[in-house]
Amino acid sequence: MDRDRWVLHVDLDQFIAAVEVLRRPELRGRPVVVGGRGDPTERGVVSTASYEAREYGVGSGMPLRLAARKLRDVPDAVFLPVDAEAYTAASATVMDTLRGLDAVVQVLGWDEAFLAVHTPDPEAFAREVQDAVLAATSLHCSVGIGDNTLRAKIATEFGKPQGMYRLTADNWFHVMGDRPTSALWGIGAKTAKKLAALGIHTVRELADTDDATLAAALGPTTGPWLRRLGLGWGRTEVDAEPYVARGHGRETTFQHNLTDPDVVADEVRTLADRVAEDVKSEGRPAVRVTLKVRYAPFETHTSTKALPEPTLDAATIADAAVELLDRLDPTRAVRLLGVRLDMTPPSAP
Repeated sequence: MDRDRWVLHVDLDQFIAAVEVLRRPELRGRPVVVGGRGDPTERGVVSTASYEAREYGVGSGMPLRLAARKLRDVPDAVFLPVDAEAYTAASATVMDTLRGLDAVVQVLGWDEAFLAVHTPDPEAFAREVQDAVLAATSLHCSVGIGDNTLRAKIATEFGKPQGMYRLTADNWFHVMGDRPTSALWGIGAKTAKKLAALGIHTVRELADTDDATLAAALGPTTGPWLRRLGLGWGRTEVDAEPYVARGHGRETTFQHNLTDPDVVADEVRTLADRVAEDVKSEGRPAVRVTLKVRYAPFETHTSTKALPEPTLDAATIADAAVELLDRLDPTRAVRLLGVRLDMTPPSAP
């Protein structure tokens, strides 16, 4: 192994909230919540919360109404609407800045990226990254340093905010061994619960479980893969190829539940038309349509089907999306609808 090869995970601190504070300096130090249309009396979810808001228990994915209840006794709290164009522009500047460094850059999203670097001093390079991003955008970032992508990603959490942390094979079990399996990137609450049912609660216990036991309980692919996570194994290569979307989707949360099946069908057709335009703009035909329905109060179901042939025809796509309603319960009130289209790969004719 080349000891001078490192993977860095760069994660912008409270990115969306930070962009809003840059635009409105008077918000600095205040609990800022960004989500939906910025109205906490409406249905919607928190896209991000500033560190000051997080101190009151507000977090990403939380319903805006719940966030408002947590902040009801905080007079200087502020709710803002999502401004995707502003965040996209800020992210583009950050990623261009990273590409200007001596590193291979793999963009993971608006606010994070992997860097492959060759240096005897990764902490010095991490400081260079932080200084460059701050100079270009006035945004702060945290940097995880690892010998693979998994360890670098996890390391970032130990460096937040505005710091850095190194996590490698040398200190993996010292740092992670006694932590719950849910502390691993790739293991959520449901998987952690399944592991707990097997008597596996910590990262070290997962690493010590043999592949056969995990494969028998969780599947021949998933089981051994989870053990590799417990061992801290991950990719050492960083892919600089631009991310190519597999599909596009649109969804709408309704402020009042829909109870008329005809209205529901009309809304599905409207969403399908919008997604069809998104797909058409890329020139890659749709091959599969998925319908997402969230019933009141908060139960979600999805249904999917392959299209008869790849198509860019909006009417064909909308008809297929509406047909999926036949698989769902027309008597239940609908809170949210979503339509997603999977596209042909870029290399397909």
